[in-house]
Amino acid sequence: MPATETSDPTLADRLVNLALRGAIGTAMALPYPRRVAFFGGLARRAAGPLAGYRRRALENLALIRPDWSEERRRAVAGDTLDNFGRTLIENYSWRDLRDRLAGTPITGGGLPHLEEARAQGRAVVFVTGHFGNHEAPRHALTARGFRIGGLYREMGNPLVNAHYAATMAGVSGPVFAKGRRGTMGFVRHLAGGGMATILFDLHDRRGEAIPFLGRPALTSTTAAELALRFNALMVPYWGIRQTNGLSFAIAVEEPIPHAAPLAMMEEATRRLEARVLAHPGQWFWVHRRWKSGPRP
Repeated sequence: MPATETSDPTLADRLVNLALRGAIGTAMALPYPRRVAFFGGLARRAAGPLAGYRRRALENLALIRPDWSEERRRAVAGDTLDNFGRTLIENYSWRDLRDRLAGTPITGGGLPHLEEARAQGRAVVFVTGHFGNHEAPRHALTARGFRIGGLYREMGNPLVNAHYAATMAGVSGPVFAKGRRGTMGFVRHLAGGGMATILFDLHDRRGEAIPFLGRPALTSTTAAELALRFNALMVPYWGIRQTNGLSFAIAVEEPIPHAAPLAMMEEATRRLEARVLAHPGQWFWVHRRWKSGPRP
């Protein structure tokens, strides 16, 4: 159940928040490289399995890649948890992440389009997924003078959501929680020529069934609808973790041409697929992306 402004935390919420804050506090006392590696290992070996995320990742991998050996699926599930943990603590350490990304080149062909949009005061809707570190491109573009907000889905635990949302707000432009009031703020931001990000790879029960990695996944078309409504560019971007586990390649792709919302989101999905196929351990297989259809 999504958190709301009026929801009261349960005892379980309080215990989870206490444990998470303790782990974060311990990690933050370490130098940045050790901190990131520590949290990746914690997620891989302890927190991820205990929370059921490893099991869920293995179920999704068996559903999508039955052709892989069990050993390979276990390796990718482990990499997924490691990347999940690293991403979490990196975003709490956003100033260190920002400094780490300083001077990182931006590839993909989209940067000239963004500079032109900024000069014209034209809105931009960035689309990305839970892949690599989805905040890394926002840092890299913010360092070049872009101000980028975002629309996010609140966590079920209101205590955790409160401090995690603060990490997003500190990076660049305003962030808005998905819901009536948040979406209205997001819309006003775009209407004023703003730039903002939507992560589109979560299950949306009202979405369109778009094939993703070989199986239909209900996908929101909100990003495309807003891009059409405000004549905004729709630009996919990605932060691809490098082999040292700390650095990123930043890809800002060519804008997706305006068309029917479904066609635009199909193209966005294809672009995410290409990234996942190239780096399967960097996508968050822990999400319940395919909620309908047979399970393995």
